[in-house]
Amino acid sequence: MRLAKYIAHAGVASRRKAEELICQGKVLVNGILVDTPAFEVDPAADRVEIEGILIAPEPKQYIMLNKPAGYLSTVTDPFGRPTVLDLIGDIGQRLYPVGRLDFDTEGLLLLSNDGDFTNKMIHPRHNVPKRYVARVTGRVKPKELGQLARGVELEDGRTAPAQVKLIEYDGNESRVEIEIHEGRKRQVKRMFEAIGHPVVHLVRTGFGHLTLGNLAVGEYRHLTPEEVRQLLALATGQAKIDDGEDLP
Repeated sequence: MRLAKYIAHAGVASRRKAEELICQGKVLVNGILVDTPAFEVDPAADRVEIEGILIAPEPKQYIMLNKPAGYLSTVTDPFGRPTVLDLIGDIGQRLYPVGRLDFDTEGLLLLSNDGDFTNKMIHPRHNVPKRYVARVTGRVKPKELGQLARGVELEDGRTAPAQVKLIEYDGNESRVEIEIHEGRKRQVKRMFEAIGHPVVHLVRTGFGHLTLGNLAVGEYRHLTPEEVRQLLALATGQAKIDDGEDLP
């Protein structure tokens, strides 16, 4: 494992900050100064110190949160607004949102301290589906649902095909379920705006095979090892992962 990655996994600093610490000559490996972030270390055998303090990788954490509206999907906010970490509290380890939900969007949000897991969950090439239920203005017509399903043109390019289903009409509004594999900023809202039906309320209801189930708004739970394995199998295109394989 690269030294910078090892330090980041220990929860001491981000990957970029870890690289800075190494280049500043603040890191020893087995008592020897190392100033190369790409230096390879053996987590099971090597002793890594930063300014005299021994560090070790944190145990991996995987959490599912039912995010309420009114919380930022960030670690901190310079303006003091509430973040999703305020809902988790102090569990003794640094967590990061796996992707983002908008300030006013609710629903299923993952948090983890596993950078490799996060990348597999959010990068479009891994095709991990995310499902939403959107309440939008107006009565969405079948032709418009077809537009969403085929992909619509946005300012940053055409969206990939989506799975779309009308749930119901409610007066002059519609409830629509949509499943996408991309993760562009405000993508679902922009897709509905593109067909003339702005979103009034948006909830993410699924992530991969995960659903909110009976998890109350504002509450969280830890994923089971099997749930993590299934997500990784989905992201890597494997039918299954050996039950004896250790989590990353």
